[in-house]
Amino acid sequence: MLALPPAAPPAPQRQLLFGTALACAAGATLIGGMLGLWLRFRNAAIDTGGTWVPKKIVIPEVPSNIMLLTFIALCVFAQWAVYAARRDDRSHVALALFLTGLMALAVINAQAVVWVQMKLPIHDSTGSAYGVMFYAITGTFMAFLIIGMVFTFVTAFRYLGGRVTEREIVTAHAIYWYFAAAAFAALWFVVYITK
Repeated sequence: MLALPPAAPPAPQRQLLFGTALACAAGATLIGGMLGLWLRFRNAAIDTGGTWVPKKIVIPEVPSNIMLLTFIALCVFAQWAVYAARRDDRSHVALALFLTGLMALAVINAQAVVWVQMKLPIHDSTGSAYGVMFYAITGTFMAFLIIGMVFTFVTAFRYLGGRVTEREIVTAHAIYWYFAAAAFAALWFVVYITK
């Protein structure tokens, strides 16, 4: 008797990658909308003959530039984790995820330095929306950073905790950090550079 060949294994569902991509698209929409409002308020303030940035407020450019450069290293480490996971190199995945988390912590620290150095009140007597918008955008991005750090922790816990067959989470983790880097590049240009 001739036997039929075994059935092919089912195709992977890729729910985690799809969910991460969907969350990144939603985050990009949120940041894009907030930056659009920022530009609208900025143009309205300048068109009425006023200034957008309140007097006596200096935007510290060194910490903001360091945040942008740190994102380059962060994305390299996230991709290194993907590279090591494809080769089942757990020690390099662990090191790459640790360095990714460390770089995210450095970005959070730099943002805190910006807030401290600016000494910007949320509301000032001129009725300018600058303080509210600045803290809304940078605070939202801070939430993205905290979510990314939690994602890094969960990725390390799941992959290094014995589920080495789940390489998809490491790839989804890298996709999230690419989104965060692109979102910060837009935020950096609009909020910190374009005054």
